[in-house]
Amino acid sequence: MPTIKKVLVAGASGYLGRYAVNEFKQRGYHIRALVRDPEKIKSVGAHGEPAIHTMIDEIIIGDVTQPESIRGICKDIDIVFSALGLTAPHPEHTSNDVDYLGNKRILDQAMEEKVSRFIYVSVFNQEKMAEIASVKAHELLVADLKQSGLSWAVIRPNGYFSDMGRFLSMAKSGHIFMIGEGEKKINPIHGADLAKICVDAVEGESREIAVGGAKVYTFRETMEMAFKACGKSPWITPLPFWLAEGGLIVTGLFNRNLADLFSFAVEALKFDHVAPPYGTRDLKDFFMELAMKND
Repeated sequence: MPTIKKVLVAGASGYLGRYAVNEFKQRGYHIRALVRDPEKIKSVGAHGEPAIHTMIDEIIIGDVTQPESIRGICKDIDIVFSALGLTAPHPEHTSNDVDYLGNKRILDQAMEEKVSRFIYVSVFNQEKMAEIASVKAHELLVADLKQSGLSWAVIRPNGYFSDMGRFLSMAKSGHIFMIGEGEKKINPIHGADLAKICVDAVEGESREIAVGGAKVYTFRETMEMAFKACGKSPWITPLPFWLAEGGLIVTGLFNRNLADLFSFAVEALKFDHVAPPYGTRDLKDFFMELAMKND
């Protein structure tokens, strides 16, 4: 019988992480999942991502900002997959603490254990946003990974459906303030479609893979779809970039971590994010499903 490969999934409780666990399990992997809260993965996620508690063979309860809690995490592991990253402001930790230093602690152990492949999820259009704190943190890890001596793959999605879900939340309130004119384009990808690309990347040469979804929309179109899914007439108010950037400066005086995360959203709206298309799922259907689920 062939040997069952063991994969460590870091960020397993997140949007992509849950779909990755599901995809790895369907392909017969033994799964070791790193989570901070094991209760969280027992129920369906906020954007419809699956409950994964029963799919996992080993649960490691740990926090990458606390090195002792993840000691030995890569022992006997063949593949490391990390979609770990800070997605909401934290009162104590920055993107550098989690996205770079946290992932670096996993990478260091992967190197010690000589894992066969390390798959890391970073960002698309990183060269256009190089000075944004979260992008800088991800790319520091990418640089270390390339120098690690391990076989690697860097996945560069341009946006998750869950990111677009924020527009749905705003549309439900009846009004969206839109930074810029909303004419820039994006083809975000569903977590299940992206997970297939991530698991496919277990095989092959060391490389970077840019990934987008099946359909391209302008940011204004995504907002209009969100309103339609909610059964509301679109009410969108454009805000000039200078006003948003001024707000960032003020926010940074009181909450540096919040300003750093918000700066990514502001910068990302300045240019197109059209990546090579993969998958079949449509953002329009995602909005409709999410709107019905939350009614």
